[in-house]
Amino acid sequence: MHSDGTPPHRTRSAGLSALAERFRALPPSCGPVRLVAVDGHAGSGKTTFAAALGRALDYAPIVHLDDLATHEQPFDWTARLLDQVVGPLSRGGTARFRAYDWTERRYAHRRAVPPAPVVLIEGVGAGRRALRPHLAQLIWMDLPAATAHARGEARDGPELAGFWRGWRRAETAHFSADPSRPFADLLVDGVDMSPRPNPYRAVGYVR
Repeated sequence: MHSDGTPPHRTRSAGLSALAERFRALPPSCGPVRLVAVDGHAGSGKTTFAAALGRALDYAPIVHLDDLATHEQPFDWTARLLDQVVGPLSRGGTARFRAYDWTERRYAHRRAVPPAPVVLIEGVGAGRRALRPHLAQLIWMDLPAATAHARGEARDGPELAGFWRGWRRAETAHFSADPSRPFADLLVDGVDMSPRPNPYRAVGYVR
């Protein structure tokens, strides 16, 4: 319970509903679509938060960047996203692409993303420089890298320890060259999922 006796899940639900209304009221950023990105370190809760926000947005479509990345190219998916997702949505069409299968190590499953009023993009690097001009809003899951990675490793188990060692290096290199947090409109607490304006947001930048 919160100090006023309100259950935490009700507070989160009310906050997400308010956030959904805020996003619906934004001007379109990609053709008729408002693209909202959810970025943060691996293990910070991006997928969970995006799913909850998507439900509050009447089940808005969600693009998972894990569907576009690969083992060999964890961050080299910008061209695929721009060509196969952002391009069609900007023209008011349905985006179609093949999602990467992390077990079979190949692009396999077909995905379709309609030009809904709000479309969510979630994944590490969703707020990268090349995508910001197409975003209506950028959210950063505000959990320190070490905490997020420890949570992710505990979730995935020891059999993926080698993958996580390589991932940490790749993620650190990415955010060192192309940080997202300074440009986020909102910070979402990685523990209680509460959003707040980003007091550290860079000023004078072009999306």
